[in-house]
Amino acid sequence: MSQARTIPYFRPSVGPEELESVRETIWSGWLTTGPKVKEFELAFANYIGATYSIAVNSATAALHLALEALGIGPGDEVLVPTITFASAAAVVMHLGARPVFVDCLPDTLSVDPDSVERSIASRTKVIAPMHYGGLPCQMDRVLEIARRNKLPVVEDAAHALPSYYGERKIGTIGDITCFSFYASKTMTTGEGGMITTDNPDLAKRMRLMAYHGISRDCVTRTGAKRAWRYEVLAPGYKMNMTDIAASLGIHQLARCDAFQQARQKCADAYTAGLAPLELIKTPATGAGLRSSWHLYVIQLELDGLNIDRDRFCDLLDEAGIGSSVHFMPLHMQPWYRDRFGYVPHDLPQAAAAYDRILSLPIFPSLGADDIEYVVDTIASITRKHRR
Repeated sequence: MSQARTIPYFRPSVGPEELESVRETIWSGWLTTGPKVKEFELAFANYIGATYSIAVNSATAALHLALEALGIGPGDEVLVPTITFASAAAVVMHLGARPVFVDCLPDTLSVDPDSVERSIASRTKVIAPMHYGGLPCQMDRVLEIARRNKLPVVEDAAHALPSYYGERKIGTIGDITCFSFYASKTMTTGEGGMITTDNPDLAKRMRLMAYHGISRDCVTRTGAKRAWRYEVLAPGYKMNMTDIAASLGIHQLARCDAFQQARQKCADAYTAGLAPLELIKTPATGAGLRSSWHLYVIQLELDGLNIDRDRFCDLLDEAGIGSSVHFMPLHMQPWYRDRFGYVPHDLPQAAAAYDRILSLPIFPSLGADDIEYVVDTIASITRKHRR
């Protein structure tokens, strides 16, 4: 197949307002955590509708702080989707606990509540569902299971900004929610993340631990404040966000709804174009759910093709189209597979989906002609390689 053009898997949308804000921050002389971080946290809390927001340097840090604040440690178990990014399980291991992987639903690829319920045991301490691709998972069922078993819920919303579950934005439902501002997300700070919660005690602990466990409001015994004095109240981490990143985030947040609408337009165009192709399954949606469309994931009907998913990706690449796979199930990754003795069919829906899934380019500046080219290329591949 001859290459007619190049369409990257992702292209960030950063405009002059963001560049000017970063320039002003650099010239202000306050580069690390300062007034811009505070402004960003307040703006984000207002946007989501949460009481507290804590800006951090990644969603990985957000998940780590959330679990630490809930007291997770050696001997504990945390329920984690097997189809998710590696960090969701790694932070559990860093705290000395064990991630217990749960299966996905075959249509949405989000966590299967039945698998969650089957996986609860005496050592289970947290349920940590992920909103795969930006489509909210079945939170009513997850919360019912959690409350019945007296377990907190930490939502991995790395893909889910802005996403809605009914009339509620993701970030206001579980006990703690963790967002990502990685370069390919709906809005970005390059690297970065945010935690939201309505619990003042959890918010206080996470804020403390994000910056070395240092009290930021230290006073002397006489009540006088001393700017140079601080007290270490716990052995914390270095997970704070910088003002440079926050200055970028403030303006990205103001465009977040527009970014989502542009992604929605891309998703609608893909779905309309791919619907006639019987060997391509387009992403599932759900009544009352609104996705951020961080990912647009198709599933290949491999029984009707004489090539596998990897070769399909290669052919897209040869046509100049970037693609990706989200994700290899964690229970099939070598480290977790060997350490805990998993085999693929332990979580059969995820194992079956992995062979079929393929993520197409989706970003706000993706043009209608580019989407048409991607659709036409997929149609050509399926025609040529039909069994």
